[in-house]
Amino acid sequence: MKTLMRIPFAKSEALGNDFIVSSPLEWKARGQRGVSGTPFLSRLAKAICKRHTGVGADGLLLLGPPKDRKHHARVRFFNADGSEAEMSGNGIRCAAASMMEKRHRHKTLKIETLAGLRTLEHIRGGAGNHTFRVSMGNPILEPELIPFRAKDIAAPVVQYSLATRSGEFCVTVTSMGNPHCSLFIKSFDELDWLKIGQEIETHPLFPNRTNVEFVRIISRREIEVRYWERGVGATASSGTGSSGAVVASILNGFTGRRVRVETLAGALQVEWPEGGEVILTGPARIVATGDYTYRG
Repeated sequence: MKTLMRIPFAKSEALGNDFIVSSPLEWKARGQRGVSGTPFLSRLAKAICKRHTGVGADGLLLLGPPKDRKHHARVRFFNADGSEAEMSGNGIRCAAASMMEKRHRHKTLKIETLAGLRTLEHIRGGAGNHTFRVSMGNPILEPELIPFRAKDIAAPVVQYSLATRSGEFCVTVTSMGNPHCSLFIKSFDELDWLKIGQEIETHPLFPNRTNVEFVRIISRREIEVRYWERGVGATASSGTGSSGAVVASILNGFTGRRVRVETLAGALQVEWPEGGEVILTGPARIVATGDYTYRG
């Protein structure tokens, strides 16, 4: 017997990066067992995220109880292709916005992820619109931990010449709990960044694939970014992508440590204090709630 499942959800977006937020504890299923395993969750993510036959989103966020009782929740991030991500800067704000709407009225939220504990400060908001300041953790710069498999290269990976079918590109490689490859360009019209992003995502030097950011420097305090997200494709914005782009800009000496990031859907603020964690500030908005019927 196939699984028939009613899944309550909230649809949320953070600067055009949209997510479905749901808690497996609220699901009601009839049929086969094993509906909590990763293979099942991967199939569910692919189905519910499809734009025309599902709810439609860049990813599925699953909220559950934390492993440590001192924390508020645990979240798992699934991309639209069914793969699981370690972390999402926009996604975790959407998860927090959903928690706030369910009366988790804490000024500070501590949320567990595969990339580690993340702390969110609720800056303002209500009635579905919220702004959070997120401690994104320390950037990972060691190649073996990103992971990045270039030979004989030390941290940080800055201005590395990456060979692709489209040519060689000077890249900076980092991790915000998930891998990032940043390219600096003068104009988004000067190259086919969608094609290049798709190729770099699956480049053999990235064993876990990678997110790709195309960065245009505006000033010491402002950059503009286009995003190719691992497991999703082109997105209007990205929280970890913006963080990775700012870290790369700082490592290359292009900007200061507090940077406004212009995306196709609006602006995010990213800070990387000397010796501290990366801080991301931005909005998240609940746009719809409902039930999804899954048959699998």
